[in-house]
Amino acid sequence: MGETLNLPELLTSVAGTETTSASDWQNRRRQEVLDLFRTYIYGRAPVGKPTNLHFETVRTSDTAMSDKATLKILRIQYSGPSGQGAIDLTVYIPNDVPKPVPGFLYMSMAQKDIDSTQAIQSSLWPSENIIKRGYMTAAFHCSDLDPDFYDNFKNGVHGIYDPNDRPRPADAWGTIAAWGWGASRAMDYFESDKDIDEHKIGILGHSRCGKAALWCGAEDQRFALVVSNNSGCTGAAITRRKKGETVKIINDHFPHWFCDNYKRFNDREDQLPVDQHMLIALVAPRLVYVASASEDDWADPAGEFLSCVYAEPVYKLFGLTALGTSQMPLPNTPIHNGHIAYHLRTGKHDLTEYDWDCFMDYADSFLSHR
Repeated sequence: MGETLNLPELLTSVAGTETTSASDWQNRRRQEVLDLFRTYIYGRAPVGKPTNLHFETVRTSDTAMSDKATLKILRIQYSGPSGQGAIDLTVYIPNDVPKPVPGFLYMSMAQKDIDSTQAIQSSLWPSENIIKRGYMTAAFHCSDLDPDFYDNFKNGVHGIYDPNDRPRPADAWGTIAAWGWGASRAMDYFESDKDIDEHKIGILGHSRCGKAALWCGAEDQRFALVVSNNSGCTGAAITRRKKGETVKIINDHFPHWFCDNYKRFNDREDQLPVDQHMLIALVAPRLVYVASASEDDWADPAGEFLSCVYAEPVYKLFGLTALGTSQMPLPNTPIHNGHIAYHLRTGKHDLTEYDWDCFMDYADSFLSHR
């Protein structure tokens, strides 16, 4: 795209060894890149799937959406050394589709009332349209894991699991990682529901939740499709471009989102040992979809596109077509040819029904039950 970026080498290990096969990537280099992201950006979660995880059915109805869907409202419960937590998960499953069904998990930061008619009709989560397309759809509110404000990590899941007898290490998990951890707990539920095909689930987030969806999809290889909408800095956009939101701006305004080590790179993006094309590559050989908006300069659409371009070498190791082009498309002309998809929507920073239609069009080719 007419610019030179001094990006970290995707396939060269810290020790200087070249990654030449899919097995080399999966068994060595992938783990090394994942560890770099944990150390310097997103932080390390102190727990994976809790041994005491419990799913409580709060309500069910097989007549939702004018009899087109079955509604299940679940409470995902867990406890740790310093307390208990819960995630409220709303699930809609189409009634007239052979089971188990593929689906989308939506990470929400909208007003917390995702079982309301208003939310069902919302462009942020057009669940009725998703049901009409034959997909299960589920949503949870990220504040169930951690409210989006800084309080020295005393609230939410951090207060439950972080050791309270010593200072937090510089690579302790931040809020974005906590939200992603919650999405993995929703996947734990999907694995228990015979009506849901847990092998064909896409995770989707917009803006800050798009950052969390990418990180979750990088860590949790159970998600077949990872969708990032307008995620920008420390989401899909190349950090070294320093366009729109930068590392310093994001750390100054949202000091709780990432680990403390990340603040070392304020105004020093070129010193990071990773960049976001490497985050996209961590999803390989699974599917990843990055979406931008033409008027969303803060999220750097060109930088989001370039991450897709520069992630391609890892997909080639698996013999897969990734994006398949280095030419940024015109608005409203999606690229759906390979295991990396991209579109640039006309308009501002938003998640629209057009975006959802594009995501489902792409899923129809790779995840559909049909």
